[in-house]
Amino acid sequence: QLQLVESGGGLVQPGGSLRLSCAASGFTLENYAIGWFRQAPGKEREGVSSISTSGMYTNYTYSVQGRFTISRDNAKNTVYLQMNSLEPEDTGVYYCAAAHFLYVNYRLPGPQEYKIWGQGTQVTVSS
Repeated sequence: QLQLVESGGGLVQPGGSLRLSCAASGFTLENYAIGWFRQAPGKEREGVSSISTSGMYTNYTYSVQGRFTISRDNAKNTVYLQMNSLEPEDTGVYYCAAAHFLYVNYRLPGPQEYKIWGQGTQVTVSS
């Protein structure tokens, strides 16, 4: 069974930081591009970041550029999303998703391009 499990969400004050993890089980992430998405109540799921299989190419939506960093450790079968300078607008459920050899160089793929999804982790930014 192919699974992704997100962790690391929580409640944080504006300006704070969180690091989300996305761990794979039942398969190795090495040949999968990974995307992070988020969904706020009443809004559509939004692409936040993506990373290529090698980690060489990373992409971010404009609103998180300079604040979020995506990385991967294929040896640990895990992808991370470091989120700094968090804002209330970053609140939502964060999902990671995987797609086998998806081309993500210089692009942020939409959710329909990913085939394996995690269950999500809640991030709440509030004072």
